[in-house]
Amino acid sequence: MSELIKGKATICVANYKTLDFTRLCLRSIRKFTNYPYDVIVVDNDSQDQSLEYLKNLNWISLIEHKNQPDEPCGGYAHAAALDLGLQMCNTEFFISMHSDTFVQKKGWLTELISYFDGDENIACVGSGKIELTPKWRAFLKKATDFRTFKRKLIPEPDPIGKYRYYNRTICCLYRTDILRYENLSFLMYRDKGLTGGKKLYFELVDRGYKTIELPPSVMGQYIVHLAHATQVVNPEEFTLRRKTIRKCRRFVNKVLVRPLVQSILKNDSLDM
Repeated sequence: MSELIKGKATICVANYKTLDFTRLCLRSIRKFTNYPYDVIVVDNDSQDQSLEYLKNLNWISLIEHKNQPDEPCGGYAHAAALDLGLQMCNTEFFISMHSDTFVQKKGWLTELISYFDGDENIACVGSGKIELTPKWRAFLKKATDFRTFKRKLIPEPDPIGKYRYYNRTICCLYRTDILRYENLSFLMYRDKGLTGGKKLYFELVDRGYKTIELPPSVMGQYIVHLAHATQVVNPEEFTLRRKTIRKCRRFVNKVLVRPLVQSILKNDSLDM
């Protein structure tokens, strides 16, 4: 692999049968990004219109990943897609982004990269769950979360960091050279049930690297995450609680009618 290009980022998006969300995601990147960047999209064997859409975009690098018969799907496939993107990355920064995430602020990438502040020991900038709900509701949810209360009252052994905080791959920035030097993967500990990128983050922290953990309220200024949207639009392949499905659909419907979102979806020139 040639030397990494300084002052440039690679944004990696994994796609799986999310045509409308992927279109919104990519167009928003094109509209609001002024920092030098490349985009890699890894399609996880969608075999639908979303793949045809991606094939017509000449400003992205498309990786078509064909699933093997015995290969897990869902979270495993997403993490594997990020690893493929990382292998192809030749820039100073690598950015993971979910296809059901879109940018809503001009200069977002420049501002997020500024958190590295020229410190080469800062390996990662990101956030946890992006709760776009009122603070009082988020507080009430935490106060009435019996499982969290039980864990605090009766601490359980946590050898793999199941309950530790980590910056999520929803929209997360990494120094490419550190991930490569430490030989880290987004698939680490998937066999133990950890979300893609979770063990990777723990390793960065445990090996002494600095990380920036942005509050959801700050990250939410830059991006919007339509949580669980991929699962909701593919109900035959994913299992979600009915309550979660209803909540997600309400939120998606509310977001999609925003003037900003409509203007992006109607602007076909952003595909050119």
